[in-house]
Amino acid sequence: MKFMRFGEQGGPKTPCVLDADGALRDISGLVGDIGPATLGGALADAVTGADLASLPVFDAAKVRTAPPIAQPKNIWCVGLNYSDHAAEAGLPVPKEPILFNKSSGTFCGPYDPILRSPEMTKLDWEVELGIVIGKPALRISRDQAADCIFGYVVVNDVSERAWQMEREGQWVKGKSFPNFCPVGPWLVTADEVDAGDLSMWLDVDGERMQTGSTSTMIFDPLTIVSYMSEFCRLEPGDLICTGTPPGVGAGMSPQRWLKAGETVTLGIEGLGQQRQKVTSL
Repeated sequence: MKFMRFGEQGGPKTPCVLDADGALRDISGLVGDIGPATLGGALADAVTGADLASLPVFDAAKVRTAPPIAQPKNIWCVGLNYSDHAAEAGLPVPKEPILFNKSSGTFCGPYDPILRSPEMTKLDWEVELGIVIGKPALRISRDQAADCIFGYVVVNDVSERAWQMEREGQWVKGKSFPNFCPVGPWLVTADEVDAGDLSMWLDVDGERMQTGSTSTMIFDPLTIVSYMSEFCRLEPGDLICTGTPPGVGAGMSPQRWLKAGETVTLGIEGLGQQRQKVTSL
């Protein structure tokens, strides 16, 4: 199933499901908002048993597309998780997943602007597959991990490379500015996604920058979830950004950085596409 949410930042959201005919069906009467409390199977169960054709059609023409889930408690990230991206960066393939966080304040909708402050000099893009956790996960095996993944989303892991790499090497600095984590437009439930072989791409002002596939992931989603559960308790609604293929601005020669006024468009096979305008503060 494909889930979406609509509404302004800080305001109420209308959750919807995209039916087989492409119509948006308002499911707020069934489950309320799509937050952590609904992700433990209750959401899918409620909608699966419903007559979608009887639900009202939602007109999203003039409404902001919000992230398809409510604010995550945690936003986790995996660095250098594509073999071809590691080669692009001139770095060895990691023996274990490299983990870091993005601030919860980065979370935004798929069409919200990328905010660029005057202090930024190396603003970069990263199309990524996002995992949405549906059940608590602590000390679970790789086989058990599948039961804890509710679905998948498109993420743009926006990064400021000078802050990330040149300010004492603490990646979170370059990853945590507001609107640095556009998510959506859809959440597609895990039963409909073969996460091991999805094509992905990203354009800047219509120029193709990234072309890749999740098939070059070093650590696949099940391995990531199991591995992380060794160190922390993953909670329903948590978002895990799983890394990016080659083609980031930092890997180009000469390097290429986002400028105010440019438009970033990105997508993953079966999960929809995003579009963001780079906007000066």
